[in-house]
Amino acid sequence: MTAPVTVHPAPASVGSPLEPADASPYEETADAAAILAYARREVLEGGRGLDAAAVLAVLRLPDESLSDLLALAHEVRLRWCGPEVEVEGIVSLKTGGCPEDCHFCSQSGKFDSPVRSAWLDVPSLVDAARQTAATGATEFCIVAAVRGPDQRLMSQVKEGVAAIQAAVEINVACSLGMLTQEQVDELAAMGVHRYNHNLETARSHFPKVVTTHSWEERWETCEMVREAGMELCCGAILGVGESLEQRAELAAQLALLQPDEVPLNFLNPRPGTPFGDLPPVEPRDALRAIAAFRLALPRTILRYSGGREITLGDLEVQGMLGGINAVIIGNYLTTLGRPAEADLKMLADLSMPIKSLQSTL
Repeated sequence: MTAPVTVHPAPASVGSPLEPADASPYEETADAAAILAYARREVLEGGRGLDAAAVLAVLRLPDESLSDLLALAHEVRLRWCGPEVEVEGIVSLKTGGCPEDCHFCSQSGKFDSPVRSAWLDVPSLVDAARQTAATGATEFCIVAAVRGPDQRLMSQVKEGVAAIQAAVEINVACSLGMLTQEQVDELAAMGVHRYNHNLETARSHFPKVVTTHSWEERWETCEMVREAGMELCCGAILGVGESLEQRAELAAQLALLQPDEVPLNFLNPRPGTPFGDLPPVEPRDALRAIAAFRLALPRTILRYSGGREITLGDLEVQGMLGGINAVIIGNYLTTLGRPAEADLKMLADLSMPIKSLQSTL
């Protein structure tokens, strides 16, 4: 039986994010200018993240307000996070053959997708970490397609983390699925800097996205990670059939969890998966979502992650100027990203300094 979720009291500005968002109180009474003015007062000046209702109002802003919204989100990012951009690389230690049925993921063994099970050896892991560090990245994440790690995987991760730490100056993160308390403590003792475990989507929508485990199980792992002293990376994948209300719900749930980092993924429909025929998120809707999540999470690392290339195309720069302050460079787990050189050039062209390793320690 799933353990009960421990819900910490939310700040006043968050509301009740474990419930679906109601219709925004601004919808009937405020125009776009009033919504943006409210967000400016609350977030830019007050440092308080928007609650679910206000996030929903932002997600419903018309296209003609998009430029003003992105400019506000960029101001918020600069004021509460600073100008630096954190760069990260990821590598899959164990690919494919996952027993879970996340409907967007081609690594599930339950779907007829072209991804096949494979393991990466420790020397290859170290080589990937070296290449990532050479770009100026401060974070290197080891990912495994599993429900949760068994003893074999934990042993390989321990060996890999030690080898990377001995050879490369970079923070090591992990994403290994759901954890027990013993495994959380073991990863913390290894010196794992940050642990990734995404909520993926709003609590109310989760059963339509995953059926082999619960949203509450994900939440429990996230709380254990945070309480063990590791940084928590917990994010979302947008475009998996959720409504705007559910996007707002998810933003508020993430704010309640208070992760150090929120990776924003956009669905890149994968052949053979249940979501393989869903359309990509519309670019302007993606930009609105980036800004809305920044306004809900003013002090959080907000990272460009999977799907941004197919979703935003030439509008990626607008996202960087709309609240994003971190990027995954290179390829993702089963899809191609932009070349690292292209992202580094984009940051240089925007005069956005890359966060140094020392400032993350």
